[in-house]
Amino acid sequence: MTDGDIHEVMVLLAEASQEWVSPAVTIVSQREGNPFKVLVSCILSLRTQDRTTGPASERLFALAPDVEALAMLSAEMVEQAIFPVGFYRTKAAQLIEIARRLRDEYGGRVPDDVDDLLEFKGVGRKTANLVVTLGYGKPGICVDTHVHRICNRLGYVTTRSPDETERALRAKLPREYWIGINDLLVMFGQNHCTPLSPRCSTCLVSRFCPRTGVAKSR
Repeated sequence: MTDGDIHEVMVLLAEASQEWVSPAVTIVSQREGNPFKVLVSCILSLRTQDRTTGPASERLFALAPDVEALAMLSAEMVEQAIFPVGFYRTKAAQLIEIARRLRDEYGGRVPDDVDDLLEFKGVGRKTANLVVTLGYGKPGICVDTHVHRICNRLGYVTTRSPDETERALRAKLPREYWIGINDLLVMFGQNHCTPLSPRCSTCLVSRFCPRTGVAKSR
């Protein structure tokens, strides 16, 4: 896929996305407009399906709508609120620790810089970039498994890991698509360009795609 093709691909995916359900973290950001809640919901979403992440986030926010409230909760209370998200005990401890650091070291404000966010235990590049982009509307590229897989499948990048994909996209992806690419490719990956046996025969961007790494498709 050429650099010029990315514009048409993004337009086609944006049109198709009107029929798809937004990721749980995006829904939180649109409804709340709160970097703290984006951070929390993103941590809850790791290795957890959206149908579990959304309700768990709502239960926790009912108990702890802000940094100060979360910092005061016990691990047991957080665990009960977020169960059955993946690794709920580990995440409960991480969320409380993050809230207490935010309260004590940052005046309750979530940093808007990726490097600062990466200093918190449990926050990786995916989470940090989502907080910066969805929480603050600042330029950033969030790369998860969907973005990594699809960008390589399309031949737009040739990389071996999400971190490599993020660096490659920062070097070549037009900035107008930085914030939106995660949402579009996550929805595309969940609904159409699946990890195994993607729906290539009915794909709206098939003419741009060399199907790199696709062994079997529908």
